[in-house]
Amino acid sequence: MAEISKQQIETALAKVIDPYLEKDLVQAKAVKNIAIDGGKITIDIELGYPSKGTKDELAANLEKKVAAVEGVSDVAFNISSKIDSHAVQQGVKPIEGIKNIIAIASGKGGVGKSTMAVNLALALSVDGASVGLLDADIYGPSQPRMLGSTAKPDSVDGKTMEPVVSYNLQTMSIGYLVDEETPMIWRGPMVTQALEQLLKDTNWKDLDYLIIDLPPGTGDTQLTLAQKVPVSGAVIVTTPQDIALLDARKALKMFEKVEIPVLGVIENMSTHICSECGHEEHIFGQGGGTSMSEQYDVPYLGSLPLDIRIREETDAGKPTVAAEPEAAISKTYRDIARRVAAKLAIQKKDYASKFPNIVIQNN
Repeated sequence: MAEISKQQIETALAKVIDPYLEKDLVQAKAVKNIAIDGGKITIDIELGYPSKGTKDELAANLEKKVAAVEGVSDVAFNISSKIDSHAVQQGVKPIEGIKNIIAIASGKGGVGKSTMAVNLALALSVDGASVGLLDADIYGPSQPRMLGSTAKPDSVDGKTMEPVVSYNLQTMSIGYLVDEETPMIWRGPMVTQALEQLLKDTNWKDLDYLIIDLPPGTGDTQLTLAQKVPVSGAVIVTTPQDIALLDARKALKMFEKVEIPVLGVIENMSTHICSECGHEEHIFGQGGGTSMSEQYDVPYLGSLPLDIRIREETDAGKPTVAAEPEAAISKTYRDIARRVAAKLAIQKKDYASKFPNIVIQNN
């Protein structure tokens, strides 16, 4: 019997396309080692996105292809995830304790962006990543209510704050620091300073991803984000409605101008399914998110329905991914979150932190 070659195994692995990277794992350089011991094959795979919920299915698909190679008697996979830091805007320094910052934006209020942000953060966490969530809406913070948290941030040194941990997420919001009914009657410079403090004075601990829930629009907060915050990528949330799409396009154009990669578009409230009869209806129109992604050549990440449970669970302080982790809607959130992370994984990496610092000493 002829010996099994590494090339034979790679050819077999290349027959399976990763649904999130949208390429085979050999092409994606995710196959780190192939050990051949007679008919026994051991393969090490390292993915650039959190994969706790899909690695068993991926291993099963790969095993079928490798087991079909002549002479193979046993196949074992070691599938792990390694989240790297990715490049940010030029001239903006990374923040200690955070590998990647992802901005969730809409351009328009009322499209469910904050609900999307918290559920995507939870989805990434459930899949094995270390995740933080920053509520950047100073005028209308909603994350404390959505997370069911009223805790005040602790401060060990009187200068910095510890993030409030909720559902395994490290979180920060101006809503933790002021009464829920107190209006923030601040001008633009005060708002931008508050955002910078919330971000940089919080002791984030070894985050793979920090999700920033941006307020609607393209004003002071967004400009501060573009100029002073190291953002690895942005996600645009819209509904199929033409009016929402108008503002979503503005948000997308803003990120393009400041050279922040847009990882994709999510269509929220895509359809409504009647809880009584099951009839599905496109209340806000149809196909807006897909047409926008095609027009601007950005990925379409998926869609969520208009479902009463999403609203009820979020208002109750337990977002859908936390409340019903195995529900179909939660699985959709997790699928979209993996797509976001996978799109980021193929972006340019940040190697600056690996460069040594040159120190000149006078002896």
